[in-house]
Amino acid sequence: MRLALVQLNPTVGDLGGNCAKMVQAARCAQSRSADLIVFPELCLCGYPPEDLLFRTEFLERSRTALEQFARCISDQTVIAGCALKLDSHCYNTASIIEKGAIQKIYRKILLPNYGVFDEKRYFHPGDSSVVLDKDGFRVAVTICEDLWDLQRLDAYLDRTQGLDLIINIAASPFHAGKSLVRQQVLTDCAAHFNCAVAYCNLVGGQDELVFDGRSLVMDARGRQVARASAFDEDCLMVDISKNHDAITLTPVDPQETAPLNELEEIWQALVVGTRDYVRKNGFTKAALGLSGGIDSSLVAAIAAEALDKENVIGISMPSRFNSPQTQSDAARVAENLQISFHTVPISEPLQALSRALDGVEGWNEHGLAYENLQARIRGTLLMSWSNQFGWLVLTTGNKSETAVGYTTLYGDSAGGFAVIKDVPKTMVYQLCRYVNKKAGREVIPNSVISRIPSAELRDNQKDSDSLPEYDILDAILKLYVEQGRSADQIVKEGFNEAQVSRVIRLVDRSEFKRRQSPPGVRITPLAFGRDRRMPITNRFNA
Repeated sequence: MRLALVQLNPTVGDLGGNCAKMVQAARCAQSRSADLIVFPELCLCGYPPEDLLFRTEFLERSRTALEQFARCISDQTVIAGCALKLDSHCYNTASIIEKGAIQKIYRKILLPNYGVFDEKRYFHPGDSSVVLDKDGFRVAVTICEDLWDLQRLDAYLDRTQGLDLIINIAASPFHAGKSLVRQQVLTDCAAHFNCAVAYCNLVGGQDELVFDGRSLVMDARGRQVARASAFDEDCLMVDISKNHDAITLTPVDPQETAPLNELEEIWQALVVGTRDYVRKNGFTKAALGLSGGIDSSLVAAIAAEALDKENVIGISMPSRFNSPQTQSDAARVAENLQISFHTVPISEPLQALSRALDGVEGWNEHGLAYENLQARIRGTLLMSWSNQFGWLVLTTGNKSETAVGYTTLYGDSAGGFAVIKDVPKTMVYQLCRYVNKKAGREVIPNSVISRIPSAELRDNQKDSDSLPEYDILDAILKLYVEQGRSADQIVKEGFNEAQVSRVIRLVDRSEFKRRQSPPGVRITPLAFGRDRRMPITNRFNA
């Protein structure tokens, strides 16, 4: 039996477009003699469809699209994921399609309801297994989370008659290091059930989530036999044969692909997430404020790779506080990336608005409000160009700044997509060095990377005037935000008590800003937004 795992990049709600992609992919696999063709979880309707699942018309049209897809399949057996309404309930399903019709439907049993997952909000759990007899092989069908609790899966899978293969269709979102965790889960499953495991994962960006593909086939010992591409559509094909109950797995196109290191996979996730958000939402061009600082330089590099250089516009908007060096570096970054570049000084509008504000007693040009006025002018200019030319504005704030509120509402937070919203500042530096290493040249000038961080909203300003040094700040944030540690626990790790208290206070007080910020690519195990949902009005002290 020839198995084909087809990892596709669907768009949520594009039932016709997704169906057409699946038909094309199935026919391609068929032309290569595939006997069993597998598509990822909810591939037909896209994942996650969220509250579209509460709309009757969406579920009805999903069923119609699935039946249309089935009619296009004749000789092969296909397993396809789709949301379906059955017995008055909505289920996350895997349909087994043969001879142009749906023959069996498996309903996902274990519904994740943590982190980015809300499946119990939408789906009813299944309560029985589906085992397919195909060409002399006994194949059990599962969906994503089903494999993450083997003891519970034991209650549903009858092993007395033997299993040759477990198929797992998945929509498993990326975060750094997730692929290693996933591989261990599959290894444990293969060893537990003493059979091969084939895992087919979604690929592509959907709002804040990125799916990294990397579909896998494991033998009964839990050893990797074949792996599909990372962050790209692919069709992984494996021949399966049986001799006296011994299963042999042979990759059709054997290829050695070196595993990605952390920076490589984060870079690819940022590129794919940005590309898909921009294009799936109907934009072709993106603009950003290119200041000559390290954050905007990294965002420009990501955008140039994601969207192609001719579709990225960098705009420098200097005031009297921006040094000649940063202005020069902004131009150099644009030149190195070969993106469009414009310089629009904001001194005149800054003076005009300050004079207008001076009509209210107490206004002055020496405080935080005046600093933030510069950011708000820049945000207004960017959004005006967006309005005029149809560009999507990319914001450039990193996770460290987002965490502590070191950003201006309706200023540098104004935009449509926050590319590095989940990238800590210390990782921004690592990624900039990676960009240069990957290119084999100085794409992001070393002067940008080595410069002391500054918002340049007043004379001689440094980020460290307002915040701890970023290596300390990021370490505290990881413990507090991502690991949920208390202030006392963090202090016991060796951090200064006053710094810890201040950072925690800044994080907690900035929730209202984060609620108003655009979505951005999730690359850590716990991101602001879908992962971490804190009340804005909140007097609990950590």
